[in-house]
Amino acid sequence: MFVSSRLNLARWFTLSMGSILVVFASVLYTREASDRLHVFDQTLYSTGQVVASGAEEIVYGDIRQIDLENAPLLGSDSLRLDTDILWARWYTPDKQLLQFMGDIPPHTLDQDLGFQTLMVSEAEQLDRLRQLTLPVYREGRLLGYLQLAASLDPVEHPLQELRLFLVLGVPITLIVIAGAGWILGGMAMQPIRLSYQRLQQFTADASHELRTPLAAIVSNAQVALMEPISLEEQTACLKIISEVSESMGDLVERLLFLARYQGDVPSQVFQTLDICHLLASIAADYASQASGLGVQFEADLPSAPCHLQAEPDLLRQAVVNLLDNAFRYTSAGGTIRLSCRGQGSWLSLQVHDSGIGIAAEDLPHIFERFYRVNKVRSRHSGGYGLGLAIVRQIIDLHHGYITVSSIPMKGTQFEIRLPLNQAMAS
Repeated sequence: MFVSSRLNLARWFTLSMGSILVVFASVLYTREASDRLHVFDQTLYSTGQVVASGAEEIVYGDIRQIDLENAPLLGSDSLRLDTDILWARWYTPDKQLLQFMGDIPPHTLDQDLGFQTLMVSEAEQLDRLRQLTLPVYREGRLLGYLQLAASLDPVEHPLQELRLFLVLGVPITLIVIAGAGWILGGMAMQPIRLSYQRLQQFTADASHELRTPLAAIVSNAQVALMEPISLEEQTACLKIISEVSESMGDLVERLLFLARYQGDVPSQVFQTLDICHLLASIAADYASQASGLGVQFEADLPSAPCHLQAEPDLLRQAVVNLLDNAFRYTSAGGTIRLSCRGQGSWLSLQVHDSGIGIAAEDLPHIFERFYRVNKVRSRHSGGYGLGLAIVRQIIDLHHGYITVSSIPMKGTQFEIRLPLNQAMAS
């Protein structure tokens, strides 16, 4: 799937960039050809003006005669022009040939005025010529028509080199674009691949966790429906089904929590919160629980308010998860301490217990979803491996971070650091 998507990205990138390249090359060639032909025509027209300037009209009585002896290219007494003109022809006002240079022309001018491109065969080769036919006036009177022609080689040779460059350069550039598209496609697909792998792993873990309680519900339901069965056995089966359903409901709720708060949350849900007041409320709830379990619970909270921007319910959930873990893995006689203090622009919130601790090799993974510390922190201890993942997700949403340090059989300390609301904290 990823290879196909990457191939599609590379294909569309190549097609789009290749189309732009081809259009650019076409415009470049057309513009270059037009400019060169325009310059060539201007040169040919200037030559025509020089030739026409040498024509003179001689009048004998009622007879008018055109003298071309001083006209360059046509007259014998004229200066020699250093040009590539192939032929020069002069036609009278009634379009009859008067004088010419070059190939023998038709005696009558039957071609349109202006510039024309001609194909001529010479030495078994076709050459392209540019011909100019223009009327020549002197004091408002038409003296005749001048026709000049020159080879288009000065225009075509550079254009042939340009065409060769484009014919070779465009395919090579397309190959480079395709390679770049393949590399960029791979880079673009990498986050999607990682996200898909995480989603795939998350789905697999969730399915695995839900399979066990579902199997327990089905087996106990089948036993409860079997006959004969005593009322006590039926009650026990239904009790198990109820407990497993509640456990599964808790798991589904946690999964929905992770899915609901994936990514950023709207800033409107955050409000100015006195964290000391919130922690005092949580500490009061756990104080009674600690006395029942024989655990010493301490709350070290500042007397002055500490304000920050937070979502109270989410932040409460994070602290509760840490305290639940601390109570779950701290034996009777142990100590659990909840403390809070400001450090510059940050709030440091710590949950420390003297419980069984976490092995060093497990510490980098405890915030991963469905990760359980082997043996001791197993499913039978009451956790799904989602509590700490939820804590980190909540802290990330508040733009803070969480760290953990632990020594096996001596205790664990979690520290949450959250940005303080400076204006109100002072």
